[in-house]
Amino acid sequence: MERTAASAQDIALRQEMLTFDSCLVSDALERLGLPQGIAGINRQATGKRIFGAAVTVTLAQHDGTVAKRHLGSAAIDVAQTGDVIVIQHSARDDCAGWGGLLSTAARAKGVAGVVVDGLVRDIDESEELGLPVFARGVTPVTARNRVSEVATNEPVSIGGITVMPSDYVLADGSGVAIIPRDRLDEVVATARAMLAVENGIRAALARGVPISAAMNEIYETLLKPQT
Repeated sequence: MERTAASAQDIALRQEMLTFDSCLVSDALERLGLPQGIAGINRQATGKRIFGAAVTVTLAQHDGTVAKRHLGSAAIDVAQTGDVIVIQHSARDDCAGWGGLLSTAARAKGVAGVVVDGLVRDIDESEELGLPVFARGVTPVTARNRVSEVATNEPVSIGGITVMPSDYVLADGSGVAIIPRDRLDEVVATARAMLAVENGIRAALARGVPISAAMNEIYETLLKPQT
């Protein structure tokens, strides 16, 4: 899907989404009957939260041929400023699906961050570059001659959830949340409403209301599907 340069509305949306955490977004998704947030894909580099449109990569077992380009490089080439590269790396669990030179190129391109359902390497380099990288773990072992890229910007499965190119991704220290592109407005509106309730509880606690009273049945029914 071809996308135009970010508008003022896009920038405002990004700024607002970065005030939401993955827990709030996961709750909003659940309330709307959508797949919840993903656990186990953890922040490995930087302390930053990320939000952006997905550019997807699928990795598979190496087929023995010499690749004409390194995995992930095509995704970086097509990525726009603020995008998040999302990599399905479930074919092997003994090697990385992302590394330092890719982080260098992604940072120069303005990529917001990288989410890998698998292992990554060169995490110190990503930290020094300031590029947020989320993955299931780290390893020094290279992907070369172990895995190959088989698709770019095709649907991928991350933590059991299908991610379409240009779906939205929010990731932070608690996990990863995937927002279907055509449901973004609903998710944002639901997250705003739920945050208002949570902020009301915070205000009550600041006034000295006991938490047993502040976190009452209203909070307990926040995940009830909207009618």
